[in-house]
Amino acid sequence: MQFELMASMMCANYGNLEKEVKELEAGGIDSFHIDIMDGRYVPNFAMSLNDLRYIASAAKKPMDVHLMIEHPNNRIDIFLKNLRPGDTIYIHPEAEYHPSTTLQSIIHAGMIPGIAINPGTSVETVMEMLRIVRKVLVMSVNPGNAGQMYLPYVGKKITKLLSMKEDMDFEIYWDGACSADKIREFAPKGVRGFVLGTTLLFGQNGSYEETLHNIRELRF
Repeated sequence: MQFELMASMMCANYGNLEKEVKELEAGGIDSFHIDIMDGRYVPNFAMSLNDLRYIASAAKKPMDVHLMIEHPNNRIDIFLKNLRPGDTIYIHPEAEYHPSTTLQSIIHAGMIPGIAINPGTSVETVMEMLRIVRKVLVMSVNPGNAGQMYLPYVGKKITKLLSMKEDMDFEIYWDGACSADKIREFAPKGVRGFVLGTTLLFGQNGSYEETLHNIRELRF
């Protein structure tokens, strides 16, 4: 079964970031998930523009940028100029007055437009944006911190999105508390990719190559 695996780089070892990037790529990671937090939209500061710039320059695999910031349209240009065509940018619809304008800027720059849906955000409130985006990042935890517990009602939201994705032409990705049982349950249903943090990827025994191989060989 084919599914994508993205490394949540806020969980990486920043004492030797270049080594982390190279070992993740050699191990078979599909993309690098970059969480940008401004301390306003979410109650935390995480990765910076300089972190994004460095990882993008060191990596050959695509960037998967998650903007947890207020009014991303005011700053979208500084992110776009540090990315390559084909990279992904997710925004939170609640963080912008006119999110479709921001999504159009992402599209015009040759990037893949996406939205991130918080646990408390209903599918109905983002329905029209589902016709614009190519990726939907479903948050199974409240955004802002790593290592949180899974909120079980998110599964019903994913079921609803799965029923729409073919008609509206988008793919669904999982972010937050991603364990092996979640991949076993949701990959066969049609979830395209999973953001991996401390639950499955970072801080585990063995190399990234061994860890990623074991994830891809999960029994379904």
